[in-house]
Amino acid sequence: MGQHPFNSIRYIHTSGNWRLLSKMFLKANFCTTTGFLEGVDASGLEFGNGLAKGMPLNPRSSCRRRSSSPNNKNSSLFYARVTTSNSSRTTARVTTSNSSRTTDIADELKGAGVLVTYPMLPYLIESLDRKFTIYKLWEAENRDDFLARHAQSIRGVACNGKIGIDAQLIDALPCLEIVATNSVGLDKLDLKKCRQRNIAVAHTPDVVTDDVADLAIALMLDTLRHISAADRYVRQGLWPLKGDYKLTSKLSGKRVGIVGLGRIGSAIAKRAEAFGCSIAYHSRSKKPDVPFSYHSNVVDLAVSCDILVVACPLTKETHGIINKSVFDALGKKGTLVNIGRGALVDEKELVKALVEGRLGGAGLDVFENEPSVPEELFSMENVVLLPHVGTATWETRMAMADLVVGNLEAHFSKKPLLTPAP
Repeated sequence: MGQHPFNSIRYIHTSGNWRLLSKMFLKANFCTTTGFLEGVDASGLEFGNGLAKGMPLNPRSSCRRRSSSPNNKNSSLFYARVTTSNSSRTTARVTTSNSSRTTDIADELKGAGVLVTYPMLPYLIESLDRKFTIYKLWEAENRDDFLARHAQSIRGVACNGKIGIDAQLIDALPCLEIVATNSVGLDKLDLKKCRQRNIAVAHTPDVVTDDVADLAIALMLDTLRHISAADRYVRQGLWPLKGDYKLTSKLSGKRVGIVGLGRIGSAIAKRAEAFGCSIAYHSRSKKPDVPFSYHSNVVDLAVSCDILVVACPLTKETHGIINKSVFDALGKKGTLVNIGRGALVDEKELVKALVEGRLGGAGLDVFENEPSVPEELFSMENVVLLPHVGTATWETRMAMADLVVGNLEAHFSKKPLLTPAP
């Protein structure tokens, strides 16, 4: 019985996007006779053509050969359709190769130097260290000396939304080929300089969408229903002393305006619709085949809604797009929710509008000068403050880390990036 051995399914196709899923299977074989993947999954259960009948997890994977690598006669590419016991379906792309070729690739990748600019999730740092030779910029006693000493070895940079890469750092790295940021936003990267140097740029879209959209809804609910404030009311022992908490406002049926109807904005709209909310939006242009009302400017959008959600990228054009005119248009019964970037909002004007009662409330996950937050907001029950946690779940941060590593690995293997920046 012919078999093609491989250690793991590396890329999984969900919701229209390729994602890394390197730990789904510990060991598996593609059986050319039966046309199934057979092996042992991460929980130790066998799977395949009848191998796991009656077990809680029963993946069966019918596979077909897609193509052979033009560069390697010993490498074959398969697309595997995986069906689990709960009838969910995914598509996995599997590349098989002989062990010597795998070793050659691993050695080649390990020789690629990657500068890491910030102490990110240990899982990411460990994954980078296993694949590449990494240089930790934050551990350098003298940044300039450190860069000068390793500049010829550094071919990639792994950064994030806090510490990106500017023109000065790019100039210090003459051999730089790729920047992989552990974020969706690109505002901390000098994209113009990268284009001038023909440096590839990758980011981590898609995998963050659900978490950020979920948090936007959470901020709407918390700000309108005063969930955090009511929690403090109980914890401070005020309920038996002062009686029931005051009445608040419901989310269901509200008019929601979204600034930026991209992946995240669209996901927020979908969730808000489930609450019976009507949706309107503003973006650079009207979206085709979108049923929501379009407004060509943010002020008009703010006039027409009860809740304004900021979900657009930070660019020169959108810096400070949410200003005094927008707050006045939203009004004293309106709520602002910002899950984009702090600098999208004129923070001083926001504070004034809240202090003066010209704006009803705000739910904020991002701020202009993080981690600094205007102290005037601390005592306001109608304001919810979060420390930029939009993507801060274990599941999403690990998926982001896998994309960072996967993009670097793809580049150094002379393959297309998994998620190139637009």
